[in-house]
Amino acid sequence: MKKVSLQYQYDYAAEIIKTAILQSQYEAAKDINRIQLGLYFGIGKFLSEKTRKAQWGTNALQSISDKLKSDLPGLRGFSATNLKKMRTFYNNWKSIDCNSPVATGEFNDTKSGNQAVDSNSSVATDEFNDEQNECNPIISIDNYTIKIDDIGSFPIEDFFKIPFSHHMLVVEKVKEIEARYYYINRTAEEHLSVEQLKKIIKNNDFENRASMPNNFPKTISNSSLARKAVMMFKDEYLLDFINVEEIGERDKNDIDERVVEKQIIENVKKFIMTFGKDFAFLGNQYHLEVYGENFFPDLLFFNRSLNALVVFELKTGDFKSIYLAQLMTYLRILDDKVRKPHENPSIGIVLCRNANKDFVKYVIQDYDKPMGVATFNTSSEMPEEFRNALPDIEELKKLL
Repeated sequence: MKKVSLQYQYDYAAEIIKTAILQSQYEAAKDINRIQLGLYFGIGKFLSEKTRKAQWGTNALQSISDKLKSDLPGLRGFSATNLKKMRTFYNNWKSIDCNSPVATGEFNDTKSGNQAVDSNSSVATDEFNDEQNECNPIISIDNYTIKIDDIGSFPIEDFFKIPFSHHMLVVEKVKEIEARYYYINRTAEEHLSVEQLKKIIKNNDFENRASMPNNFPKTISNSSLARKAVMMFKDEYLLDFINVEEIGERDKNDIDERVVEKQIIENVKKFIMTFGKDFAFLGNQYHLEVYGENFFPDLLFFNRSLNALVVFELKTGDFKSIYLAQLMTYLRILDDKVRKPHENPSIGIVLCRNANKDFVKYVIQDYDKPMGVATFNTSSEMPEEFRNALPDIEELKKLL
């Protein structure tokens, strides 16, 4: 077979990428970020496989970039540095790839219907066609087929929502796969800027978050929703607006739950902000009735993000397994009598003073309603050195 020069290969590679760029521009009006990420992913694969097989020299990316700029004046975002980033992007997410059309040079000209390259040429068949990856695709995104093998919690929708610059920050700064999922989800949900994303990665929010014991993955059939629910609730909360010292001299474990509930109601905005956004308060001691039996869950909320009712049952002592049975009853009635047809199944949270997490994980697994157990502390229970660092409440009132 006739030997093809490296420069010819570079020019040919630039032609394939140019066609991919033009085709993506036709589709950009439909879904700009989705198309752009798909394009970068495919280009990244194409470049990765060529450089990995040592078919090209060290100046390959610069030569390809120069040819692209020459053929498409005014084109931005395809410098040698950015082409390298696309390759890095693919290499970090190649586990989800299954036969990207960029890598095989199979982009079609949408105007003429002709292929960008002659598929019968020796270059196309022998030099440029990549080996087909063997995989079982599950999700098809436009021209790109994504496979999900043992990573069923992959946040596919969130993945395509966040810009390329955010993706590059995640792959450069975060190595653990679950941590990447976390930061991708946070970015998509909270519309984080690059600087905000840098901050939460630097603060190591993923490691510092502590998911409460729950059965969400088992009881919520939608894996994306289950993951979102897991991420929403921590295992411990500081309810600093509850001042135990003001309640009286009783033993802290004997504080009446209604007193705590009353202080939460009086500070419901702070309570919601402690748990996160998208909570709407529906009421306390919410009346439920079935077959003549009456029940009164402590606190009922609706969460817009989860599209579900969330009931909190307050316990001022240690966790007991009977609390889950009580919560199970509330969730059954809420789903049958209160939940709207378009809403997801209700979620229950036991909020208690102390809990043996291992024991909770053990007993919660047999319940078929989404439940979790979190603990709370109050301001007076903080370590003395932390309490001393807080401003005096009277001085703060004067300042305000």
